[in-house]
Amino acid sequence: MNSLTPFPERAPDAVMFQRAELNEILSLYGRMVAAGEWRDYGISALRDAAVFSIFRRAAEQPLYRIEKRPKLRARQGQYQVIGMDGQILKRGHELRTVLRVLERKLIRAVE
Repeated sequence: MNSLTPFPERAPDAVMFQRAELNEILSLYGRMVAAGEWRDYGISALRDAAVFSIFRRAAEQPLYRIEKRPKLRARQGQYQVIGMDGQILKRGHELRTVLRVLERKLIRAVE
């Protein structure tokens, strides 16, 4: 940690979400917060994955995790949505397509 910066530097080989990816995720997150479904989130940059965790309450385990795993890009796709029980709900090559599994829950919440 550099003494001039208040935040620890991330590991150079950590996976991160790009700005466009975060915009997609945060757009959905904002709509779900407005619907009263979600209340908190956390972002992790790990060596092999970037993880966006979604919580109903901060003290709970995440309802959903949106993961980016670049090593899976050539196989089933680098993006995946994982439920609270660890089940993969959707995976694919395009983030917007993968996030649709959560947007369906927004439609049900509004009805």
